[in-house]
Amino acid sequence: MSTRIVITGIGWVTPLGHDIETVWRNLLDGKAGASATERFDASTFPTAFSSQVKNYDYRRFVTRQDCHEGVGLNTAFALGAATQAWNMSGLGAFAGLKTERMGIYLGSGEGSLDSDNYFATNIAGWDEAKQAVDGAKWAATAFRKFTPRKETEQEPNQPLNHIAMELGAEGPCYNCLTACAASTQAIGEAFEILRRGDADVMIAGGAHTMIHPLGVTGFNRLTALSDRNESPATASRPFSLDRDGFVMGEGAGMLILETLEHAQSRGATILAEICGYGSTADAYRITDIHPEGKGAAAAMRQGLSQAGLSPADVHYISAHGTSTKENDSIETKAIKAVFGGNPQAPFGGAPPISSVKSSLGHLIAAAGAVEAITCVLAIRDQVLPPTINYGTPDPACDLDYIPNVARKTRVDVCMSNSFGFGGQNDSLVIRRHA
Repeated sequence: MSTRIVITGIGWVTPLGHDIETVWRNLLDGKAGASATERFDASTFPTAFSSQVKNYDYRRFVTRQDCHEGVGLNTAFALGAATQAWNMSGLGAFAGLKTERMGIYLGSGEGSLDSDNYFATNIAGWDEAKQAVDGAKWAATAFRKFTPRKETEQEPNQPLNHIAMELGAEGPCYNCLTACAASTQAIGEAFEILRRGDADVMIAGGAHTMIHPLGVTGFNRLTALSDRNESPATASRPFSLDRDGFVMGEGAGMLILETLEHAQSRGATILAEICGYGSTADAYRITDIHPEGKGAAAAMRQGLSQAGLSPADVHYISAHGTSTKENDSIETKAIKAVFGGNPQAPFGGAPPISSVKSSLGHLIAAAGAVEAITCVLAIRDQVLPPTINYGTPDPACDLDYIPNVARKTRVDVCMSNSFGFGGQNDSLVIRRHA
């Protein structure tokens, strides 16, 4: 019999708050986190708003202040989410914890610590190049602006390093950067590490911010961002006919995963169980997902197969649901390919679906972990979060998206989907522990 993997702690830092209950209440109440961008002057950008984490101080979450002074935002978000999950799990009070059997797997992106200096330095280098002058002046500018800490904190694996130092994780530690699928993949791969016996405990999730000039410029050039500047709070509208792009968000989500045997040995409170994971690649294009959703459907089928469940067993899908024209219609097509086929049932037999990106914005590498946490809470409270800002139905998106109002219902099995640039598709199946 295969090893069972359970969730014993969850934590997040999001634009709707920095603790589990506040954020969950705001999601169920249909609140939105988007507003005019304050991180930098975005007034001349096509998209002048974002979903920002505000009034956040990571130092209240950590004990080793000397190790974390001056960290970048990605790391700051990760530390807050990880220590929340750690405290909830009760592992810190477990005398039998073997730190060499505790690892970390994160999906974390590049983390600009000081983007103003970064851009100023590169502009100085460009000016030197235009004047055909040697690079001495540019190098001097770079040395003055970038200290070793500022340089190292740009690295995607820094959140992992800081969590390891704070919590004492000495087991297998990995970081993946598979765009918007990263933290779902991290949770899935942590699940597999535990199943094969390489660890007893894994801290898994993701952290990211791209709310800086380079990040916003890139997504504006791809025409992926909404430019509904007159109404930021209603700009993210997944599955609606009038959707025009996603809202850039930021934050972190972390889960504590343990083997069932380890959790039971210490009398842990078990929140839910991960029972399936699917991962595929489209092999199609650098940015666009396959137009038929073949890879997405295959990932969902893999997750269900590993869980030993049928499509009819799933009560809720936490959708990738970005609010772009392509993603939402193709994800709908993929869900119908896996869950449809019963014309007598409502929506062809597909379960209710929602996208919390309508409230939080798109947290990029952190999105999947935050959305997996919503599945855990949906199971706990038997309630499904809504897709807010849902207005005019799109004929290409014809499923039940839980429009605008949370729904009390039976929730025992959830699926959480994430699809990233390059055609990375990841799907988790999470169920009530019994």
